Amino acid sequence: MTKLAWAARGISAVSGAVLLGALMAPSAAAGGMDHDPQHKKKASHPAKAVKPAKQTGTATPARSDDDRDDDHRRKCSTSRDLSTAAPDYTNFPPGLIFRVATDRHGHAFLNDSRNPGVWINLGILANAPKCVTDTAASVTEADPGSLYVTLQDREGELHQATCTTSDTPFSASNLVAACGTGFTAVQDTPV
Repeated sequence: MTKLAWAARGISAVSGAVLLGALMAPSAAAGGMDHDPQHKKKASHPAKAVKPAKQTGTATPARSDDDRDDDHRRKCSTSRDLSTAAPDYTNFPPGLIFRVATDRHGHAFLNDSRNPGVWINLGILANAPKCVTDTAASVTEADPGSLYVTLQDREGELHQATCTTSDTPFSASNLVAACGTGFTAVQDTPV
């Protein structure tokens, strides 16, 4: 009888191991067991995923504004920049400051201190440069005067807009009219 009990225990241990192996195998296969320490991870973001090869003769799908913004962020990453200009003319209130700043994605903004907290995206002006890396601002002492906004793009080229100043603070609704033709390239920029 002892031999039979010993054999039953052996069969039971083997069948338990086989059963455990059968239960573990599907979960390991589903998890994609990879024992390679140098394994490649799948892209966690859809934009980083490998894109299939283009087929000739097929139309490319339209891209959303979010996709274009993501592309711009990846292609243009800059440090922030700020410049100021303060007119010293009696028709303007004391302490008036025009500020031009960039964000880390190369967009440029204008702030008129008479309109606190409002930053106007200079991209609304015609021919505004993309990927702005540096800014400059100056203002003339006249009535009406001129605010000169100069932006440097990633290639080192300068673009300038001349905006007419008035008693009305700059805002998104009046900036295009105040700046006329928008930005023009400064000729023969040394780059």
